[in-house]
Amino acid sequence: MAFSSCLLQSHPFVLPASLNLPPLSLSSKSLKPIYTIPHRELLTSISASTSPSPSLTHQLPPEFTTEQLIEAIRQKNDETAALNLFHWATKQPDFKPTLPVYEEIIRKLGHLGSFDSMKQILEVMRVSNCSPNEGTFLIFIRSYPRRHLYDEAIGVLYVMEQAFGLKPSSYTYNFLLNVLVEGKKFELFESVLSMMFARGVEPEVSTFNIWIKSLRISHQIRYASSVIKEMSNYGLAPDVITYTTIMQGYIEEGNLEAALRIREEMIAAQCPLSKKTVNILILGYCKEGRIEEALKLAEEMWVEGFRPDQTTFSTLVRGLCKFGHVKHALELFDLMLQEGFDLNTVMYNTLVTVLCINGQVNEAMGVFNQMISRDRSPDIVSYNILITTLCNENQMEQAFEIACIMTAKGILPDVHTFSSLIRGLCLTKNHDLAYELFHGMKTAGCQPIAFTYNVLIGCLCSRGKLDRALGLFKEMESSGCTRDVVTYNTLISGFNKNKRIEEAEGIFDRMILDPVRNDILTYNILISGFSKNKRMEEAEEIFDRMILVGLQPDNNTYNSMLYHYCRVGDIKKVADIVQTMTSNGCEPDVVTYRALIQGFCNVGRIEIAIRLLITIQTKGMALAPQTYNPLLQQLFKRKKTKAAMRLFREMKEKGDPPDAFSYETVFHGLCSGGGPIGEAVDVVVEMTEKRLLPEFFMFCMLAERLCALSMEDTLVMLVERIMDTYLFSENEVSVIKGFMKIRKFEDALATLGVILNRRNPKRGYK
Repeated sequence: MAFSSCLLQSHPFVLPASLNLPPLSLSSKSLKPIYTIPHRELLTSISASTSPSPSLTHQLPPEFTTEQLIEAIRQKNDETAALNLFHWATKQPDFKPTLPVYEEIIRKLGHLGSFDSMKQILEVMRVSNCSPNEGTFLIFIRSYPRRHLYDEAIGVLYVMEQAFGLKPSSYTYNFLLNVLVEGKKFELFESVLSMMFARGVEPEVSTFNIWIKSLRISHQIRYASSVIKEMSNYGLAPDVITYTTIMQGYIEEGNLEAALRIREEMIAAQCPLSKKTVNILILGYCKEGRIEEALKLAEEMWVEGFRPDQTTFSTLVRGLCKFGHVKHALELFDLMLQEGFDLNTVMYNTLVTVLCINGQVNEAMGVFNQMISRDRSPDIVSYNILITTLCNENQMEQAFEIACIMTAKGILPDVHTFSSLIRGLCLTKNHDLAYELFHGMKTAGCQPIAFTYNVLIGCLCSRGKLDRALGLFKEMESSGCTRDVVTYNTLISGFNKNKRIEEAEGIFDRMILDPVRNDILTYNILISGFSKNKRMEEAEEIFDRMILVGLQPDNNTYNSMLYHYCRVGDIKKVADIVQTMTSNGCEPDVVTYRALIQGFCNVGRIEIAIRLLITIQTKGMALAPQTYNPLLQQLFKRKKTKAAMRLFREMKEKGDPPDAFSYETVFHGLCSGGGPIGEAVDVVVEMTEKRLLPEFFMFCMLAERLCALSMEDTLVMLVERIMDTYLFSENEVSVIKGFMKIRKFEDALATLGVILNRRNPKRGYK
């Protein structure tokens, strides 16, 4: 497999030190690529860029203006530098700080979380007779919540009134209320709202809008009507924000009909819809897949002056994508480009994802390339979407090419990139490359996650390399990677399939000790393993443990148990299991019926087995060859050739095509039971058409009957079909035809058997 050399001929995803990337440019200066800077010089440059310059305070001109000082304060990144600049400025002759200067230093200190210094500046203002106003205290109210100090934010109201004689207005209360709602401090919100009403501060429409916003965020929008009623007590009427917030709340809770009722109330109140209102309603329609109604609303509102914006189009595109209307989403996407909308990376990623999910990889690549051409640099998510899709499609060369392009653009692969590529390599049976990449990612400093390990463990188990799989399992523990239920299930299943049931049980016991919640699949795998190995006491013990931990057995659980008891013909036990199964709400599925048919056939109860087959047909379940095969065997065994052939024909008409075992059963039955020779010949013809070889011993029996009935030409035809199907050489064909031409059919068949045996010695064609 000719993968890109940057990944396979060198270390995977490690950028070589000599890689000649184009230098970045800043204004007119060129910066050296970072890897060419010696490490000490790099550390020095970093230190220089982060350390405050002691001379920075003197960059202001001697006769600086208030605006220049404010701008200089804004540039400071630490408390000391900001305060030093402020104190230096206050000591300059002919300069007296004004309210904007005080507010700027308070704002800077608040941003840095220096609350004690903020209070000191406030005290300086008092001493300097520079009275703060409400705006000054709003800076405090805004700053405290950034550090989750909500009680301190509320305390500002007391400081305003008691220390500075400023009575907080409705604006200040509204500002604080909104901060509390944004921080989801709903109990504090209710306390401050009650305080506002108790102190006689007249609420405004915005007060009630914030109240309704709190109901929306706390998922209690159903109480919004009582808030509107409270508004009317103050002589206030809902505005566009009120109605829009309520509609948004209902739509977020999935109640579009309630939102539409609010819209009707809004129209009845002659309150015009805003652009945000329309966009929220469009979102509601799109969330429910009612895209046509969303488009119809946009058309109706166009007449009233509504013009779609970025949000409108983005919502519609996501809605179309979500519900599979990819073609229309692309059309709308093109329209957005024509209208000059600035599409972001998230929008492109949405389209690429949906196209990939729908298998339209070429279209996804087209959108991806358009993204690059419009200077919307793809992020790691964009690349991973494409890489994962290409890996799922077994297009590994293309996947590695995309990964190389990504690294060349300076975006390093993450654990999801590596995991997708490793999984793709395992799926395409490039196992050695998968392990090489796995070790490469660790060398590159990218720690594998459980998914990465699970992929490789599954790959190793499927190839029977259980000891190596166990090695990875232990490596997960030593590297601190949490093993999940998939890890355990994969290993348990691997040991089961390789008949190492004791080790599977050991893994299960280890799972119980680990803080991993085992699921029903874990138990089913073990029960299946014990059942197939005829260790039913252990299977039933696992079944009982499953019940004790609160897991309800499903069809797979019961079917595993039935598999064994049907095979050994324990019909009483089978009946008990089926009764328990149905009483626990598990309806028998096609696998259940298949096991039952096998069981009843094994004990010769063929009439019941046929009734079960009719039940499957009545229920419309898919009929596989494995369902018919036990019945075919039993019918031929009882010499009921006509009934068997009727069932075989029904099988071809109603079920899946017969498999190799079906044909062998029918051919064996026709030859050994003296069935119609014409049907036996037809079966051989069908088998050769499907590249299936009839059992050679039975074919010889058929040949004897054909010769006895002077049907040598038919025998010649069948032998030629077998030789054509298995591509015999000219010499081989010549020898066999030569024998048949002189009517030495025994010699012809003996030679045919020798050649077939040489090609497939396991079958023994002699």
